[in-house]
Amino acid sequence: MTLKERYKRTIEYFEKNMPVAETELSYIDPFGLIVAVILSAQCTDKRVNIITPPLLARYPDAKSMAMAEPSEIFEFIKSCTYPNSKAKYLTGMAKMLVNEYGGIVPSEPALLQRLPGVGRKTANVVASVVYRRPVMAVDTHVWRVSQRIGLVKNAKTPLSAERQLSENLPVDLIHKAHHWLILHGRYICKARNPLCSECGLREFCKYYAVLKRKKYVSQSNT
Repeated sequence: MTLKERYKRTIEYFEKNMPVAETELSYIDPFGLIVAVILSAQCTDKRVNIITPPLLARYPDAKSMAMAEPSEIFEFIKSCTYPNSKAKYLTGMAKMLVNEYGGIVPSEPALLQRLPGVGRKTANVVASVVYRRPVMAVDTHVWRVSQRIGLVKNAKTPLSAERQLSENLPVDLIHKAHHWLILHGRYICKARNPLCSECGLREFCKYYAVLKRKKYVSQSNT
């Protein structure tokens, strides 16, 4: 199977079986999303969705959050991972939005990455989810699933995977493919004990092919 055919079949599968694919982070506006994505680093979406409503009720926009002290933000987010660092990131991010962007969350990934607490993945998430920019955010799920299926080759870093996926996916589907791969990795193609028996991609999945060979060899040696 050629790489082009592999992408074609993968896209066909997801378009049929996951026609609606969106972030599981709850948000109302771009500011709410960037806050949620910063909090989501090494933290579950479920936990973030518990934290953000009271936090954003108190600080609904960049201007109000910029006026808060990190210690005040900490009280709202202390149940997430690395709350001290994230509290500083959030206040710093809000201050830069106010001082340099007029309180508006920019749509360009390069501008987003200037904000405290916003790396390449976070910037791409905000740009693709809110503004539908054709950028691929690569988290641990996207990285794992794209390698297992065989959509990327020798991707030693998330950036390498991002570039290969962006080069081979139709531009208008890049933002949606991000969610396809995340959700597939979260619920089916798990890091440990992937549910291959429930996966409609196993027929041409490279990871599954290796598992079958190992199982065959093991049975042959018994």
